[in-house]
Amino acid sequence: MDELNRLSVEDFKKEEKLPIIVFLDQVRSMANVGSVFRTADAFKLNAVYLGGFTPKPPHREIHKTALGATESVDWQHVDDGVAALLELKEKGWKVVAVELAEGATSLDTFKVDSTEKYVLVLGNEVEGVSEEVLEVCDACIQIPQFGTKHSLNISVSAGILLWEFTKSHL
Repeated sequence: MDELNRLSVEDFKKEEKLPIIVFLDQVRSMANVGSVFRTADAFKLNAVYLGGFTPKPPHREIHKTALGATESVDWQHVDDGVAALLELKEKGWKVVAVELAEGATSLDTFKVDSTEKYVLVLGNEVEGVSEEVLEVCDACIQIPQFGTKHSLNISVSAGILLWEFTKSHL
């Protein structure tokens, strides 16, 4: 780890974070939750929000993919996702859903503004982002896909999105 020049959990907590939050809206898979934590750690995100019935740490199934990132990344569970997102909007966060929805902007044409603070909302593996949550979002983006499937796994989507949003802060 010394050769990789990785931060300790204590040092990570003290570091300035990117102004990006991942909000998981009713995600059911603990593996997806753990993977998002691990990716949030890799990109030094502000926080992860777990909405509704999304599983929360500590749990061994989350830990399997998070590999300790639940200890480094700030997180909170919220029962009412809409209320939490409205509160974040009041604090100046721009809420962006990742969803195959009418009027969604393709990720390759979405302009990430490095002066904005973003909440990226990823939805349930089957149902997607709930209608109630979509209604409070400032924008909706989708990841271009060219094969026969119409969606990507949440952990894959998170990795793609977070790299695109992180690049504006490099």
